[in-house]
Amino acid sequence: MKKKSTWLPAVVAPVVVAGAVAAPLAASAATPSPATTGSHPTAAQVLASVAHSDTLSYSGRISQTSDLGLPSLPSTSGSSGASSAQSGASDVLDLLTASHEARVYVDGRSKARVQVLDQLAERDVIRNGRDVWTWDSKADKAVHVTLPSSAAAANGTDTGSASPADIAARAIAGITPSTRVGTPTTTSIAGHAAWQVRLTPKSSSTLVHDVVIAIDKSTGLPLSARIDARGQSTAAVSVRFSALSYGTPKASLFDFTPPSDAKVTTKDLSDAAEHSSTAKHPGLVAPGDVRASGAPTPSVQGDGWSSIVTLPAGTFPKRQLDADGSQLFGQLTKAVDGGRAVQTSLVSILITDDGRVLAGAVPVSALEAAAE
Repeated sequence: MKKKSTWLPAVVAPVVVAGAVAAPLAASAATPSPATTGSHPTAAQVLASVAHSDTLSYSGRISQTSDLGLPSLPSTSGSSGASSAQSGASDVLDLLTASHEARVYVDGRSKARVQVLDQLAERDVIRNGRDVWTWDSKADKAVHVTLPSSAAAANGTDTGSASPADIAARAIAGITPSTRVGTPTTTSIAGHAAWQVRLTPKSSSTLVHDVVIAIDKSTGLPLSARIDARGQSTAAVSVRFSALSYGTPKASLFDFTPPSDAKVTTKDLSDAAEHSSTAKHPGLVAPGDVRASGAPTPSVQGDGWSSIVTLPAGTFPKRQLDADGSQLFGQLTKAVDGGRAVQTSLVSILITDDGRVLAGAVPVSALEAAAE
């Protein structure tokens, strides 16, 4: 029998383990307005009330903490020889390990701004209708994306970050017979009365212990979300509003003009062909950059919280990595039978020697068994 791995490597890829989960309980429940859920609503009523929050307008401040058991990569700051891959990995690791504060401004479905406040730096994602900007003040780089007209009425914006609404939506999508849904209890977040619901996997083979969501009693807006890992006393991921006020933010907040000396990349997704004025900065991924065409088709083993997503052979071509990429790949992963793997307190990823990628909220040993 193989010894259980106790290592925690340096980074986790942004993989969302979805796959074979059944239709959400909330989808089959009645969808009352938040004001009619009464003094003792069911969990289904509370969760269904989230559907009404996408037309809200508000301003707020979000606090995010992570404890995924990730050590720090060697610092690349001040090193002129640091590759863009190393710098980009350090940026990702910073988001996954450090605490962050963000200002959030939302005006209905198609206007939103998220400002991640770093020390002496700022990262922004701004959507105003079909225009989406990402801005990194430290790198002095901006990306401008023009969305197709069909996106004009789309809900919100994909910021690539985990807000309370993001985590709540994923948790709601996973409500199946594999999940125990707790009775709603009352709490208060940022001065707003909220219902709190706990979702607990029935399976003991998942790394996830539970997901706890707080939802505004009056509006259905998710106010906080916490993911707890098995065997860990502190939350693996916690995102919550520390301040929140309802009302339409100033229109100027959704306008953005990059500084004159900034390096700007433009992508016009309204045309069939993509047009880019510069090489993309590897640390910036704009909404809509990843398209489904030509993407490998995943397969899913298992179900619910223990499901494993597999991408086919050749998905990860290690042979094409340059010297810097190979060195970084070695730093971020650990050798296992048949490949290399990375595990955090919530997610594991296995890259096999033939280029398959397996991911799930399960231990690496489960991925190794699935790969065989």
